[in-house]
Amino acid sequence: MTKIEAIIRPNKLDDVKAALDEIGVKGMTVTHVMGAGKQRGRTQYYRGQEYVVNLVAKVKIETVVSDDLAQTALTTIMDAASTGEIGDGKIFLSKVDSAVRIRTREEGDDALA
Repeated sequence: MTKIEAIIRPNKLDDVKAALDEIGVKGMTVTHVMGAGKQRGRTQYYRGQEYVVNLVAKVKIETVVSDDLAQTALTTIMDAASTGEIGDGKIFLSKVDSAVRIRTREEGDDALA
């Protein structure tokens, strides 16, 4: 199993959720987060005064998929979240040793469905 953590623009959340649903990824956790990447925030103006916003609002999507679906899910997220501009986000993949559904005690890939 592979855990996918995608940090994306908030306005792309619906596109990514719909795209993942189309390929069969159902379970996910969505968290509103703040962060800074290479651009280190952005400059804004309020009543004529310039100020720097160091942390930018993002959305973090976490899901665990079977290894055979991981590459498809990765490509799907990249396609749905991309605007071609700086700040599109990042995706992290990591291996998951086990998963357990508490209610039924199913383990492994069975716990993901």
